[in-house]
Amino acid sequence: MRIFWQSFVDQATSAPYMARLAAYLNEIAAPGTSVHVEGITPADRDFGRLSELRCAIQAIDNGLAAQESGFDAYVMGHFQDPGLYELRSALTIPVVGAGEATLLAASQLGRRLGLVTLDSAFEVWHYEQADRYGLSGRIVHVTGMGCRPEDFSAAFAGDAVAKARMLSDFAACAQPLVDRGADVIIPAGVLPGLLIAGEHGFKVGYAPVVNCAAVALKSAEMWVQLRRLNGTEPSRGPSFALANERSRQDFRALVARTQADKS
Repeated sequence: MRIFWQSFVDQATSAPYMARLAAYLNEIAAPGTSVHVEGITPADRDFGRLSELRCAIQAIDNGLAAQESGFDAYVMGHFQDPGLYELRSALTIPVVGAGEATLLAASQLGRRLGLVTLDSAFEVWHYEQADRYGLSGRIVHVTGMGCRPEDFSAAFAGDAVAKARMLSDFAACAQPLVDRGADVIIPAGVLPGLLIAGEHGFKVGYAPVVNCAAVALKSAEMWVQLRRLNGTEPSRGPSFALANERSRQDFRALVARTQADKS
């Protein structure tokens, strides 16, 4: 099984994170599964809707190319899931969103969910996600760590002091959510998700902290297996009607023209 993982982080400016992410995903993958991690340049560096849209366009184009190249599943490895539904309607292979998969998985672990995101700019976005996935009444609160992707680089490069400091910062952000009644804590980003990945049984108070990177990968593996076993795929009714070949090629041509204009 080959899985394409789309990050919204730049391969060069956050090299320690990208290397650790690729190594981790391939370490925990099921036997016979390989994971290709793809970054985006420039990264999602100006937090906001326009930057999310720009990266989503590139992510969708990469997804179309991934299916053409024979990948068995695609993971939108960016918790905000921009473009997720559009890509799911364009591909016949399973398309998994890190945010969607993690929120739905966390809802099985506790009634009230608390989210810790990188920056408060994403707060409204995560409430919108929860509403889209039918979980709006389950969110206690969303809080931001006030950091950027490159702030994690030292921790992922092996600096134990930096990692301990980031974990402490994460727990300090999560504790007020638990105090307000959150049963489960969700790192609303693969960066903090990967940070806690090595902390077996990690909790804040009584609240388990869900590893969104692992949930997304295991969801992708599950949907590939279910597709092979039962032919299960998204509804091709109004929700995810499959785009025809012309619309896929029109989209790819638009992105190609944009890239050609830049060069």
